[in-house]
Amino acid sequence: MWTGAVWHEVARSRGIDVAELPGLRALATDDDSDAGAKLAARAARMAVGLAPLLAARGTDLVISDVITVGGLWAAELCGIPAIELSPHPLYLPSRGLPPIGAGLSPGGGVGGRLRDIALRTASNVSVRAGERQRATARRGIGLAGLRSGIPRVIATLPALEVSRPDWPPQAHIVGPLLWEPTDAIVEPPSGSGPLVVVAPSTAVIGAADMLTETLAGLAVLASRSPVRVVISSLNPPGSEGFGAPGLSVTAGLGRQDQLVARADVVVCGGGHGLLAKSLSAGVPVVTVPGGGDQWELANRVARQGSGLVVRPVQGHAIADAVATVLGDPGYARAAAAAAASISDVVDPVRVACDVYRRSVAGGDLGRGDRYRTHGGEVPRCD
Repeated sequence: MWTGAVWHEVARSRGIDVAELPGLRALATDDDSDAGAKLAARAARMAVGLAPLLAARGTDLVISDVITVGGLWAAELCGIPAIELSPHPLYLPSRGLPPIGAGLSPGGGVGGRLRDIALRTASNVSVRAGERQRATARRGIGLAGLRSGIPRVIATLPALEVSRPDWPPQAHIVGPLLWEPTDAIVEPPSGSGPLVVVAPSTAVIGAADMLTETLAGLAVLASRSPVRVVISSLNPPGSEGFGAPGLSVTAGLGRQDQLVARADVVVCGGGHGLLAKSLSAGVPVVTVPGGGDQWELANRVARQGSGLVVRPVQGHAIADAVATVLGDPGYARAAAAAAASISDVVDPVRVACDVYRRSVAGGDLGRGDRYRTHGGEVPRCD
């Protein structure tokens, strides 16, 4: 696994062979204010550094995060079959959807369709600029301008996906990646009252003051009836100072999957990781989203019926939403339905084996004159 150094210790403790991704660190000349340049120019640099390392290790297949396109390009340079991994729903633009990030469902009627066309036209200006930057970066390392037909695995719950008329034929929903960075267990506060798990967003697009406002709102609820709270975060604050009459608070870094499974409701920023954990456990949510895909996913959850969206960040609104979700069993039923949607996913191992088999049999390995996999011998993938 090629990734940033921050996760190496945890990865090695799980028996994973891990190394730092070449070219990940910014150079003084990099312009990180330009997202297209950051994702394309740096990806080309990563690809050039990574390609010989992949070949030297005798790599048979590359699975590359959708943001880390340098992994895909390195595989293409070597002629190694590759799969793009989206650790969230498919965010490719679609001719049948509003732009991703708008948080809107497809418009109905003539007016709704015209609205979506206008929104897509506006967003396509940025999409096309990004495509040009990516094509230029690829040509700079000897690859063709843009590549289509990439095999993809979409690591989400089907309940969080949306129907589109142009779903890529080689894209497969495989279920969410529910990874835990720790084996520690955080015990909820003892006593009575519903258990509310609060998980502030770690993303730069997250809503500011979400934790403070949430606890202030829950303190008002607790003044009427006891409430237990666990603050779950990679960098948890101390729980001191968060107490209020009827409000019991614990904070810590622990396994979120086990914690969420004991919760009555989860309050989070709307990032895909915790949403997937919560809904996989059949637990409803109150989302307090920031921008980007948080707003998109929060609205998908609301439309599916598993939770409510609060925006802007206001403690009383968060408390009202928590009380509503706790008081209406329909939200828990919708969350259980979202969890049940996991039965309609594809086995990612079978996808990987199929991509490998077809690439070896058909020679569809990009610039495959540089590299061959074990003399073309196809392993058993039973």
